[in-house]
Amino acid sequence: MRKRGKIYWEWADPELHFRNYDERLSCGTLINIQVRTSKENVTQLFFGIYGQKGLMLLEESYPDCKGQTMTAAMAWALQRANDWIAGQRLSPR
Repeated sequence: MRKRGKIYWEWADPELHFRNYDERLSCGTLINIQVRTSKENVTQLFFGIYGQKGLMLLEESYPDCKGQTMTAAMAWALQRANDWIAGQRLSPR
């Protein structure tokens, strides 16, 4: 079970239809991406990265994806999430 943070709850709007994509990595990390079109016809994006036990590692939301389609925004978010995860693996702890 994911432990959602403040950014997710501020982004969530049950009245808007969204597309959802989850990817579980071999290390157990989960990437969750949600993209939608606002009532003003603006592409909006949320993504979260969660550890093996659902602990929130990172959440980001973008209220205006500047003319991107939902598909393009989702692809960008997946790359951004993977880059962040790779950076965490490389940084000393």
